[in-house]
Formats: sequence, structure tokens, C-alpha cells
Amino acid sequence: MKSILDRLAFYQDRRDEVPNQELAKELARTGNRQGISEIAENLSNKNANVRADCLKVLYELGYIRPELIAEHAESFLALLHDRNNRLVWGAMIALSTIAELKSAAIGRHADEIMKVMEKGSVITVDNGVKTLAVVASKEAVMRKNLLSFLIGHLKDCRPKDVPQHSEKTLVAVDRQSRAEFVRILNGRLPELSPSQGKRVKKVISSATRGRRSR
Repeated sequence: MKSILDRLAFYQDRRDEVPNQELAKELARTGNRQGISEIAENLSNKNANVRADCLKVLYELGYIRPELIAEHAESFLALLHDRNNRLVWGAMIALSTIAELKSAAIGRHADEIMKVMEKGSVITVDNGVKTLAVVASKEAVMRKNLLSFLIGHLKDCRPKDVPQHSEKTLVAVDRQSRAEFVRILNGRLPELSPSQGKRVKKVISSATRGRRSR
């Protein structure tokens, strides 16, 4: 019986991601949990290319059917400490796709995620913001600490990142954090381009209207 690993880009001697994306779509369609488990088990494969391909399949699957990869949250968390940056940002993407389903489990590792974000790539940070914001929106006991970090990040991040990161953070903003969230965003407006400013003003408007009324 052929292994599902034979479908990976590496084993097809391909340098593009199409085989991995096609495999993810097939797994989403069939719900082949045995195949998904085999892919997840090989996140620790000795070959870095195989690990990266497996992770690509899993986070592409997470975009489509996150419930099929949620049980592998601990494996993704472990990869945040890998020396291979490709695996780090790929793991953070995977976590962002399952944050709603595994908010408590991921939230227990929030401090680790914050530390990884401090030295992480753009992709790592983008998806770290999304992950923590979703966890904060779901886990009231963690919300204050996570929002403090996220709002602090909005104060200091690159101007070009303010629109996207504020949009992602909005889902977690509550009554207690709303005023500070809006204050920080208003303070960043002079640094932004007209199009960036328009997006941030929309976020401010949503927050001011109390879209999240907790």
C-alpha cells in the first residue's frame, strides 16, 4: 500500500507547493483521518523538507476544515521552537486556523507565543496576532493579559501593520479595553497612508459602536 507521504511535493521531486495544496484539498473532501494522522506524525520526520511539506498540507487543510487538524495543536505548538523558521511560521499559521476550536489549550501557551512573536518573521507575527486575539475572544480569564499585549503591539508595530493587526484584534476588544484600543489607534493615524487610515478608522468606528459589547 502506498503511503500518503508519496503525494508530498518532496517525494514528487517538485519545488512548488501545488502537490501539497492538492493533497490538503483531497483530505478536506474525504476527511481521511488516518491519512491526516500520518501527515501529522511526520512533522517530526528527520528530513526538513518532508516536515515542511507535511506542515503545509496541514495548515492548508486548516483553512478549509480546521476541525480535522485541531487534535494536533500540541504538535504545532512544539514547532514554534524549531530552528527552521519555515516551520515556525507554518506552525503559527496552523494555530491561527484552529484557535477557535482549541482556544483553552493554545491559551495555556500564550507566553510562549508572545516570545516567539517578539523575534518572529512577518508571517509569524501576523498569525500570532490572529491566534492570540481569537483566544482572547473565547477565554475571558485570559482576555485582559492578552489584550494588554495586543494593544501594546499596536502601539509599537510598523505603520503598515496597524490596519491588519487592529482588524484582527477587534474581535477580542471588550468594554474594559475599548477606550485604550481606540486611543492607541487614533494616535497611530498620522503615520498611516490614506488607505491605511481608512481601514483603521473603520476599526475605530466598530469599536466605538461597541460591536463587541462584553
